[in-house]
Amino acid sequence: MLVTEFSTSHLPAAERFDHWCGLTADTLIPNTLGSDHASHFEAELRLLDLGLVQISALRYPPLETHRPAKLIRRSDPEVCQLMLNLRGGHRLVQAGLDTTSSAGELMLYDTSRPWHGWATAATGSVEGIMVQFPRQLLPLPQGKIRSLTAARLSGREGMGALLAGFLRQMAADAASYTVADTSRLATITIDLLAAVCAHHLDTERHLPPETHHHVLLLRIRAFIEQHLGKPGLTPAMVAAAHNISTRHLHRLFQTQGLTVAGLIRQRRLENCHRELTDPHHNHRTIQAIAAGWGFADKAHFSRLFLATFGMAPSHYRHLHKASGTAAIVNRRALTDNDIS
Repeated sequence: MLVTEFSTSHLPAAERFDHWCGLTADTLIPNTLGSDHASHFEAELRLLDLGLVQISALRYPPLETHRPAKLIRRSDPEVCQLMLNLRGGHRLVQAGLDTTSSAGELMLYDTSRPWHGWATAATGSVEGIMVQFPRQLLPLPQGKIRSLTAARLSGREGMGALLAGFLRQMAADAASYTVADTSRLATITIDLLAAVCAHHLDTERHLPPETHHHVLLLRIRAFIEQHLGKPGLTPAMVAAAHNISTRHLHRLFQTQGLTVAGLIRQRRLENCHRELTDPHHNHRTIQAIAAGWGFADKAHFSRLFLATFGMAPSHYRHLHKASGTAAIVNRRALTDNDIS
């Protein structure tokens, strides 16, 4: 099973904190935990297991964590943890450093070295996404990796933003992945982690060519997603934005199953398809929706939509509205029957 989900909400209040301590020790790393909220500990974990790499979406009340040398001597799997802070703040004291992070920032933990940490929130819960991975998987000198202990990295710009966006998407889509996806997803995760660390250390030259290749493809895909609404989005524009030739760009996509232009067209059509069925967009014309995703020519859009989805966009929208209206009528009829 790739995804493990747990919530303390179904447990008696008095058992929740102890159960959470045991769960995180088994699924992540043994720590000593303490919390002022132990008597009413509301927490959730959703773990995506990719084999050597685990990605966990976490929500929990403010707490204190301590990983002493005694625990490390008992169990040292030589893994690192990277926390993407989504809500609240984290403070970590490790290897003589005292670092804090806030929402949108990343922090690296070395589980082979003692630490003392705090998760805080002015109100409500702390939320984050944690990646746990063997230190040896990062294709960087081990001494360099250790120098990142308790480092605070930006998740709002550059490579850090790319990694943060990828982790959010992974956490959101966890249930849709299959065993066949695990190796590819783990490789992408490690490549992005390595690129972020190498950028922070100014050691990109240590990264293997395949990591540069994978990361460049991810940057290109992210750029395309961000600019789908621009009619002028072309392979030439994409190549120029990444300081590569159009020929190089096309070579990169030879293993992707789609050309660059094909990917742009597919993602635009998928977004139009989604908005044509979204009640929040009922007030917008088909032409406005198409233009919003970069289709300047209404007739061209209609032909592409018909070829891709088997019906004209107007027909598709009409059918969806009709089915939605019928469902509302049926629900009202059931309610009326219940009342009578």
